[in-house]
Amino acid sequence: MGVVYGDIGTSPLYAMRESLHAASYDGLSRDDVIGVISLLIWTLILIVTLKYVALIMRADNKGEGGTLSLVALVQQSLARRPGWLLAVGVVGISLFFGDAMITPAMSVLSAVEGLDLVAPAFGNYVLPVTFVIILGLFLVQSQGTERVAILFGPVMLVWFGVMSVMGIYHLSDDLSILAAFNPFYAAKFVAMNGTASFFVLGSVFLAVTGGEALYADMGHFGRRPIRLAWAFIVFPALTLSYLGQGALVLAHPEMAENPFFLMAPEYLLLPLVLLSVMATIIASQAVISGAFSMMQQAVQMGLLPRLEIRHTSETQLGQIYLPKVNLVLMVGVLCLVVAFGSSSSLASAYGIAVTGDMVITTILASVLFYKAWKWPLWMVIAVLLPIFCIELLFLSANMIKIPEGGYVPVLMAITSCILIWTWVRGTAHVKRKAHDSAVSLPKLIEMLQKSHPIEVPGTAVFLTQDLDIAPSALLHNLKHNRVLHSQNFIVQVAVANTPKVADENRITMERLSDKFVRIKLMFGYMETPNVPRALALARKRGEKFDIMTTSFFLNRRTFRSASNQHGLPFWQERIYVSMTKSASDATAFYCLPSNRVVELGQQLAI
Repeated sequence: MGVVYGDIGTSPLYAMRESLHAASYDGLSRDDVIGVISLLIWTLILIVTLKYVALIMRADNKGEGGTLSLVALVQQSLARRPGWLLAVGVVGISLFFGDAMITPAMSVLSAVEGLDLVAPAFGNYVLPVTFVIILGLFLVQSQGTERVAILFGPVMLVWFGVMSVMGIYHLSDDLSILAAFNPFYAAKFVAMNGTASFFVLGSVFLAVTGGEALYADMGHFGRRPIRLAWAFIVFPALTLSYLGQGALVLAHPEMAENPFFLMAPEYLLLPLVLLSVMATIIASQAVISGAFSMMQQAVQMGLLPRLEIRHTSETQLGQIYLPKVNLVLMVGVLCLVVAFGSSSSLASAYGIAVTGDMVITTILASVLFYKAWKWPLWMVIAVLLPIFCIELLFLSANMIKIPEGGYVPVLMAITSCILIWTWVRGTAHVKRKAHDSAVSLPKLIEMLQKSHPIEVPGTAVFLTQDLDIAPSALLHNLKHNRVLHSQNFIVQVAVANTPKVADENRITMERLSDKFVRIKLMFGYMETPNVPRALALARKRGEKFDIMTTSFFLNRRTFRSASNQHGLPFWQERIYVSMTKSASDATAFYCLPSNRVVELGQQLAI
């Protein structure tokens, strides 16, 4: 991410030299170099500082950030979740997941390639070393980051300190670079160079690719620490580094190919490369953790099937590990490293996912500012329209890269969108089919009062998606076992549009008869749905039962195609069935005691 490691892999100055040379310009003019550095600085000011740090971070959902938190806030302001909002959110998380796959590949590659400057013969070992680092990074995810996170802060402080010192040291190479603080040079560069400037803009945007991750990680670190770190450490260090690189290139144009590493004296080059490798690993860890958090939110909001979620810390609830997501990311990252082979090639695939996600964030923020924060329309336009236009300009610049590798994040996003759309549509279709053949719960209670089945002592909990109909597991238990527990809880697990739900709002109860209680459990989209712990709250509401001797009944569905079905297309049906088979075990997902769970099967034609 550019805001973490300062664009060490692909130099906008080198991109400028290549694109302007192709446009028949001779060499690098002073105004062009100053213009590129001005673009870098003002992009950091407008996109990261103004948009994310100053504005978007105010849009937290009880401390949590990210695309889905923004979707939840907009949903609250609209009092409903319209189709367009869900679609925008799905595209946003799909792009973010693609970014989470490309970032580790490019960042680690770019850092390891610095060793080629130390020892040119090392070039043949760049890919193997990158492979080892990436494998190690993903294999340690199951252990959690709590043990090594204590090193993250000191390493990054040293990293940004080194960047600042190198930048200050090279400022004296050509002090005219300080003119880059004047945005006139940035505008002049774009206006004078026309189409050629688009190639440079694609590289310039890599400097702000961490802005979205700053917002997504707000729940882990808090708004104030991020703002202070950006204002007093990160932004000054990046600015000094870019100014130093620009001054170096003005004095030595041949350094434009890799100005960051070439700022260091030769005897300090190896320590700098090793430090950059550590910084890129930390940057990759941040985006992987963000992907885990995003997938957890998507599962809780019903956008994906149940995924196994493991908590890796006893004190930090946000530190989680998703094995299947980790495996998909690892395989994807390694495939990208093999397919592209270098960070400069992979840069073509990098920008589209991030720019697309940023554009979506701006769209959602504009709705939130206008509907929830009650900003006047003219103020929303005045503040966000310039940023939106700049982001569209960057998106257009990155779209040029589609034939060279930009198609990768596009295909990733399309695939993710299809999977999420299939799951949402399939789940709704299955719910309708189940409802059509179901028995209403009040009607079943009335029937049981007349038939008097055999009653056994104890409490039974039946999980259901619809509180109005009798759970299939209850019907199958009555049909095959011909017994009814003395107390039966019909329980629905729902997800709120807030990260967490207080215990006083966790449970809603309604007694339907002397044997049946209808219960709705509410969890935040960042919480683990621990059903037994939530049901223990029912005792405070007057229900007398022993949670330690309660039995939990689950319904396990298998699907078959209906010959006259008018639901899902065949291809989508196959995808949906495959996704249901890949879902994690409901017992573990809802934290149920495995020795007290009874599963009853049901075949459903879809």
